Amino acid sequence: MAISTAEVKHAKVVPAAEWLAARKAFLAKEKEFTRLRDELSRQRRELPWEKVEKAYAFEGVHGKAALADLFGKRTQLVIYHFMLGPGWAEGCKSCSYLADHFDGMTIHLANRDTAFAVVSHAPIAEIQAFQERMGWKFPWYSAFGSDFNFDYHVSFTPEQLATGKVNYNYNREEFPAEEAPGLSVFYKDDAGEVFHTYSAYARGLDILVGTYNFLDVTPKGRDEDGLAHTMAWVRHHDKYEDGYVVDPTAGWEHPKVAAPAAGQHKCCSGESHS
Repeated sequence: MAISTAEVKHAKVVPAAEWLAARKAFLAKEKEFTRLRDELSRQRRELPWEKVEKAYAFEGVHGKAALADLFGKRTQLVIYHFMLGPGWAEGCKSCSYLADHFDGMTIHLANRDTAFAVVSHAPIAEIQAFQERMGWKFPWYSAFGSDFNFDYHVSFTPEQLATGKVNYNYNREEFPAEEAPGLSVFYKDDAGEVFHTYSAYARGLDILVGTYNFLDVTPKGRDEDGLAHTMAWVRHHDKYEDGYVVDPTAGWEHPKVAAPAAGQHKCCSGESHS
């Protein structure tokens, strides 16, 4: 596994009674944080909704689907916006890190009236090839040819990128790629109308990463402070090997772009069409 970027700071070693006293004092802070998080979640549920007026079209393993179809029999839908653009040879490493946590939870979400799906901008054939390589089973749809990714600010046109800043995470900011990560939540009522209830981006996705939550309780924590790019240590799960070394100076790398297949060309927006 990767060599650590820093030595752990050795804490003071104390007798058991002193250890227990310190732990109980910190437990009070943890309980306060839990109560604050519960209150924040309550306020999140009270945010206003917006009706989805546009008819979005997706393509999945079983063919075409509308946004309402992604709910199945559930009234709630969570979509993860996965960074996999048209022509990319593979998906974003960081999004893949998150996606490694998805398969085990979908059955539990379904039994709390919540459907889960992943949506990317790449054509469905490119999505399926990468999903097969990674061994994931969760529902994954293509928004290729749809406004969906652009409307939810996780895909950017060349013209938008050329301005130097894009609309991301509710702000105008620089972004290094034409695709971005995000999470969007929707509700479907008895009349079949769909409402957008919530979206989160950037560090708002942090809570989705179970591995981070485990690392947070270890002495070294996430061990990312010395990295030029926070997730520089992350690899696709089929690319880890014993003894690999993390380059702390490495920045974010754009996923490689695959060569267009025979009979394809690049259109002016950068999308490949047969």
